[in-house]
Amino acid sequence: METPTGAPKKKSVEHGQVMDGSDIMKLVGNDEVFSNFVDHKFQELDADRDGKLSVKELQPAVADIGAALGLPTQGSAPDSDHIYSEVLNEFTHGKQETVSKTEFKEVLSDILLGMAAGLKRDPVVILRIDGEDLLEFITGPTFEPEMLSIFSQIDSHDGSLRDSIIKAFEKLSVDQGMPPSSDSWVLENFVQPAFRSCAGHDWDKSVSQETFLVEFKKVAECVAQHLKEQPVIVAHSENTFDGSGVKRLLSNQFELDKILNATLENVPKDRSGKLSKKYLQVALDVVGPSAGLPPVGAVEEMDKVVSDVFKMMSADDGKMVKEDEFKKLLTEILGSIMLQLEGNPISISTNSVVHEPLASSSTLLQPSS
Repeated sequence: METPTGAPKKKSVEHGQVMDGSDIMKLVGNDEVFSNFVDHKFQELDADRDGKLSVKELQPAVADIGAALGLPTQGSAPDSDHIYSEVLNEFTHGKQETVSKTEFKEVLSDILLGMAAGLKRDPVVILRIDGEDLLEFITGPTFEPEMLSIFSQIDSHDGSLRDSIIKAFEKLSVDQGMPPSSDSWVLENFVQPAFRSCAGHDWDKSVSQETFLVEFKKVAECVAQHLKEQPVIVAHSENTFDGSGVKRLLSNQFELDKILNATLENVPKDRSGKLSKKYLQVALDVVGPSAGLPPVGAVEEMDKVVSDVFKMMSADDGKMVKEDEFKKLLTEILGSIMLQLEGNPISISTNSVVHEPLASSSTLLQPSS
C-alpha cells in the first residue's frame, strides 16, 4: 500500500500501539535495570554455567534479535541469513570462540540502540484488525468511488468475477480495515472462506462494473465477519524517502569520509590498487543505512531511481578506477539520488501479519519478570 505524505490517517492506524524504540531506549538507558536484564539473559543462555557464552549458546540470542528486527527465520531466506551472521560476528568479533558477560552487554547495547534508532526513524504501529473498520468502509460514502477506481485498475476482461474480487482485496489496505491479502495466510483464512460463505454465486461469470460492486460488498461483509471472530494483528510502518538522510550525510564531511573509507576496505582491489566500477552498487548498499536509504531490492521505486542514476552517470560500465575516483563517483551517485528524491519523494507503507503473540516473539528482548 502506498500512502501519500501528509494523507489523513484512518482510524485503524490512529488506534494502533506504536513501537518507536522508546521502550528499548528506556531499558538500555537505565544502567541498573539493563545490567540486571543482561545478568538474567546471560544466565539463561549460559547452559554449561562456565561464565562465558559459546557460539552455540549465542545462537538463540541471535535468532531472537533477528525476530525482533522482523527477519525471516534463519535458514529460510539467503538474503537475510547474512544479517544473522553479522549479528553473531558482532558478538564474537568474527573469530572468538566465546564471549564474556561484559562483551555480551556491550554488543547487545549497541544492537538494541541501533534497533531503537531505526524504530524512532520509522515507527511500527501494531494494529488489531477486527472487521469493524472494514464494515465501516463498505457501508460508508467512500466505498463506491474507491472501489470503482480500483475496478478501473484491474484488468478484468480476461478474468472471472472471483479473480477481480481477489485482486481488489489486494489493493485494499489497513486504512480500509483489511489485513494484507497478498499474505497467503490471509487469503486462505479470510478471503477464500468468504467466497464459500456466499454460497450459490456464479463466481466464474464475466464481470461488469455493477456486478463487481454488489458482489464485492457481499464477500467483504463475510471477510469482516471472519475478522470479528478471529482478529488479525498487523505490523504497519510508513516511510518517506525524500533525500534528507543523504543530505545530512553529505553535509558532514568527517562522517562521510569515515564511512567511505570503511566501505572501501571491503571492496576487492587489483594489484595496482584500482577498483572495478561494478562494485559501486555493493558499496552504495553498504553506505545506504547511513544515508537513510533502503537495501537494494527492498523498495521497487527506490531501485528504479538508483538504476536511472547509475545509467545517467555510466556508473555500471565495469571500468577500473583509482580509490579516490571510486569515492568521488560514490559521492556523486549519492548527490544525484538526493536530488531525485527531493524532487519526487517516495512514500511507502508496509503491512505484515504478526503470526506469533507479540509477548513471546522475542524472549531475549522481553525484560525479565
